[in-house]
Amino acid sequence: MRVMIKAMLDTEKANEVLRSGKMPALMKETVERLHPEAAYFGPFGGRRTCLLVLDLQDSSQVAATADPLFSQFDAEVEMTPVMTMEDLEKGLSQVR
Repeated sequence: MRVMIKAMLDTEKANEVLRSGKMPALMKETVERLHPEAAYFGPFGGRRTCLLVLDLQDSSQVAATADPLFSQFDAEVEMTPVMTMEDLEKGLSQVR
């Protein structure tokens, strides 16, 4: 299932990671491990935020996907199912 992950990093923890010089490596490691279809970074609600779109093959992947964001950044993580246009068309064709 394709999901969009919104990870809002804890400001104090992110500041600590940034000051230590580890932020670029940790973000790169996270993105390389997750292999998202898309990855965006920017401010959301005044906090550093990552938006990642990826395809989970099994619900058991939720824990392994979210855990580094929790443990490394004390992030507030949301996972929302999303669709491509093709997925939407397929789904709507089943609505009667």
